[in-house]
Amino acid sequence: MSENPDVAKTNKAFVPLENNPEVMSHLVHQLGLSPTLGFTDVFSIDEPDLLAFVPRPSHALLLVFPVSKTYEASRIAEDSQIPEYTGSGPTEPVIWFKQTIRNACGLIGLLHAVSNGESREHVLPGSDLEGLLKEAEGLGPVKRAELLYESKALESAHADAARLGDTRAPGAEDDVDLHFVAFVRGGDGRLWELDGRRRGPLERGVLGEGEDALSEKALELGVRRFLETEAKGGNPDLRFSLVSLGGVFD
Repeated sequence: MSENPDVAKTNKAFVPLENNPEVMSHLVHQLGLSPTLGFTDVFSIDEPDLLAFVPRPSHALLLVFPVSKTYEASRIAEDSQIPEYTGSGPTEPVIWFKQTIRNACGLIGLLHAVSNGESREHVLPGSDLEGLLKEAEGLGPVKRAELLYESKALESAHADAARLGDTRAPGAEDDVDLHFVAFVRGGDGRLWELDGRRRGPLERGVLGEGEDALSEKALELGVRRFLETEAKGGNPDLRFSLVSLGGVFD
């Protein structure tokens, strides 16, 4: 959603997704995630009473925030120390998607959330999502990005979901300053930061048995780490929102 220097202005653009659990759940269900999983707002990462409203375990978190100079400086500094990711195949600890569609960071975040860890087990057989992930798994990042770029199923489902928000959606060609990043507990028990603007998947630490994406340790390694970096960089605007992918309350 925010301007991505790695995505050419001539590339196709999607209407940005609203940060709305109903919109996000609709999109992943339409693609083929089981309705037993869905997204829920996380209204606090510090207050137990509010956290109690979030279904557990949490398989993934989607953090949405305004891109700041502090964030960009931190991203560029960290990426300069990381080689370009070239992984593929079933031995990958997580499946990672490079973003090449403008304003599609919400879609990329959703794909990262549902494609990894326990969530992957809830992808319905025969669905568009299952077919996409099976084809993507054996491809390197460049070919994987091309697969997403050319997917009519993704484009159709995204367009349908983008119309469901509570507010008027920006145009596909508009510049929007918000960005989505996924924090996922992988099948290897590690917390991964997955962002299509980065050079690859980022391992943030090892989670213990029973620790999900919303556990204290995961929050320290992920969301709180992000907020602390922003605060230390002098960013006065710490606006953010957070949703969790987990079970659905009856």
